[in-house]
Amino acid sequence: MSQIIWDGLFVGSFYALIALGYSMVYGIIKLLNFAHGDLYMLGAFIGFAVIASFGGLATSLGLFALIVVMMLSMVITGTVGVVIERLAYRPLRGAPRLAVLITAVGASFTLEYGIAAIAGPNPRGFPIRLTGDVFVVLGARVTLPQIVLMIIAGLLMIALDTYIRRTSTGRAMRAISLDMKGALLMGVNVNAVISRTFFIGSALAGAAGVMAGAYYGKIDFLMGFIIGLKAFTAAVIGGIGNIRGAMLGGLVLGLIEAFGSELVGGQWRDAFAFAVLILFLTLRPTGILGERVTERV
Repeated sequence: MSQIIWDGLFVGSFYALIALGYSMVYGIIKLLNFAHGDLYMLGAFIGFAVIASFGGLATSLGLFALIVVMMLSMVITGTVGVVIERLAYRPLRGAPRLAVLITAVGASFTLEYGIAAIAGPNPRGFPIRLTGDVFVVLGARVTLPQIVLMIIAGLLMIALDTYIRRTSTGRAMRAISLDMKGALLMGVNVNAVISRTFFIGSALAGAAGVMAGAYYGKIDFLMGFIIGLKAFTAAVIGGIGNIRGAMLGGLVLGLIEAFGSELVGGQWRDAFAFAVLILFLTLRPTGILGERVTERV
């Protein structure tokens, strides 16, 4: 039981990091950014390219090099997210939601097959692979890389929550999510705040991509598809548009998958997770921490 819980929390921390981007963007402009999972993939490939450019120097530094590479990947991936928002989403801000949704799917395919054209369709081995000692805690086998990656993910989530709740930009984000027109009339630079939201969400996805590459040791151009859908599921479970709900939803989804794999077999874990999504959409569409609101006309 303790092993199942630990495995679920570890995988759920990745889901939570990516789900934050979904929730932040949806909470502000009511957009389901289905290209977000591919920004996770892009972050992994950017980390791969940076490490490969430094050769043996980066691999010899281990964890320190990984943290530096992760920060560089966050900056570049965040910038790409801002560019996507500026070119693909901002011109359609007043368009029907279906048009924006189709554009998001197009942006997803552009990222996927753009990387496939540049880096090739075959999987790549990540140059830095985290290894470490194994500890037994309450009967669960816990590795040092798992502890390190969960600490990094936790620090990133705490930093984001503090940023949203304690800074002026965070207050502007919350104001726009409540009433964009009212925030604009009060002097809030809506476009700048939305761009910053895309930057932060994309940067977190890029960080998760680098961490996944270093832990699992393999990356490919389709790695963001399933985990993007899982992150969307986590956002819905926690309450899409709610930052803390996205964090909670990621951990809950990880635990659901871990217990589902134990009950029905690992080959059914994806089906089990998406079945839970259907149940939440049917029984509690607002999620665990979401609130039912009435849209302004």
